[in-house]
Amino acid sequence: MIFAASKIYPQGAVFDSTVTAGIKQIYGIQFSEAEKTFRSLIADYPDRPQGRFFLAMVDWWKILLNPDNESFDDVFYQKIEDVIYQCDQILKQNPNDVNALFFKGGAIGFRGRLRAFRDSWLKAADDGRIALPIVEHAAKLDPKNIDVQLGFGIYDYYAAVIPEENPLMKPLMIFFPPGNKTRGISEITNVALNGKYAKYEARYFLMTLYYNFENNPVMADKYANMLYSDFPDNPVFERWLGRISAKQGDFYNASKIFSDVLKKADENFTGYNNTELRREAVYYIGYEYKSLNQIDSSIIYFKECKDYSKQIDKDETSGFLINSYLYLGMLYDLKGNRDIAIEYYKKTLALKDFNNSKIFAKQYLKSPYKN
Repeated sequence: MIFAASKIYPQGAVFDSTVTAGIKQIYGIQFSEAEKTFRSLIADYPDRPQGRFFLAMVDWWKILLNPDNESFDDVFYQKIEDVIYQCDQILKQNPNDVNALFFKGGAIGFRGRLRAFRDSWLKAADDGRIALPIVEHAAKLDPKNIDVQLGFGIYDYYAAVIPEENPLMKPLMIFFPPGNKTRGISEITNVALNGKYAKYEARYFLMTLYYNFENNPVMADKYANMLYSDFPDNPVFERWLGRISAKQGDFYNASKIFSDVLKKADENFTGYNNTELRREAVYYIGYEYKSLNQIDSSIIYFKECKDYSKQIDKDETSGFLINSYLYLGMLYDLKGNRDIAIEYYKKTLALKDFNNSKIFAKQYLKSPYKN
């Protein structure tokens, strides 16, 4: 939800160009440069909330690069509270200050997004409820602002989806304004296609919701390609591009994308060199080699995936580990190494079932896997 200062309130060419440059630095994963840009903005325009808001967005993207790492959470929450406090001080003087309303609503919305990441669904939903009328007020004061529709769209969509995905939340949603998935997608799409600065965040939302909730990888791929085209060294966007290709059954393209991911990881590109990203990359590369019947190469990558999974999996066994065991058994059967294959099938059976993994493991224990 990275928004335009100039769309909300005319700030002048220098201010606007500084905000624009900083936003692109954030999405380009140029965090040091972005921090300098927005600290400069805070110094030059201390009474405007944009600098503090976008400085918090730097930390938001640090979280997105590795969502399981909670070390940036406290800093992010503190920066969000700084934005809210500053906006409240402005609104005491002028309750109709569009900038203050807009960025206060945006800050509360992002606080809710992180709470949703951390499975604090009630707090996340409450943040959405609080932010919605604030953003609505800003929209009434500046009705030509397309970017503001992103906040409406996100609320509309997730207020409808959350009760479906989390039935325990359904009784509590009676206390919140009703959502509407169709309207939400329409609002977010308008921002993605016609927004000025919020378009990147809108495209990100559309990519993830089409993949996770709408089961529409074609549309997810459309927005993933838009994002990757603008920010080719953003590991979040490149990872999604590869993942979506795999969901479409295009493992050749997925393998190409994830090979690039591994290359950037080896070259220590920001955000690429983490174990979870490497695990996903080697998994899909290994799967492509398996489909090409390049057995030895496939074994190498699935063994890497297995090893990464043992490092990562803590409370719950991942599908990556289960499938790696199963596929390694199948690959060793193809090599004629029946004893090793049996070991992997037994390891598969010792884990939870994942996409009928136990059925296949039992079947191949009885008779060797063949192409």
